[in-house]
Amino acid sequence: MASKVMFLGFAAVLIAVVLATSTNGVAADGCDLQGLITQCAQYVLKTGPQMPPSQGCCDVIQKADIACVCQHITPEIQTIVSIEKVFYVAQFCHKDLPRGTKCGSVTIPPAMKRN
Repeated sequence: MASKVMFLGFAAVLIAVVLATSTNGVAADGCDLQGLITQCAQYVLKTGPQMPPSQGCCDVIQKADIACVCQHITPEIQTIVSIEKVFYVAQFCHKDLPRGTKCGSVTIPPAMKRN
């Protein structure tokens, strides 16, 4: 259990470092990458099962400009973040995703709508 917690902490730090080195001032334009990392990282990592996000994660998702966030998903980030889990978390949090938006190397399908 302790090794799993340590790995998740390491992964969150790694995501933060990758995002910090690939973006400048993105919080000001609605991306709030730091909030997403802090509140949602554990729900979008490739490792581990898909699980419903926390209310704190949903609160950040609701305020985030997902199209802006998607522009900052690099191939390096995609090695540790599951785009499918990103879609799941956004849907779970009732955040409509713009159709056809490219998120990393994946294009959001036209049928992505709130349940």
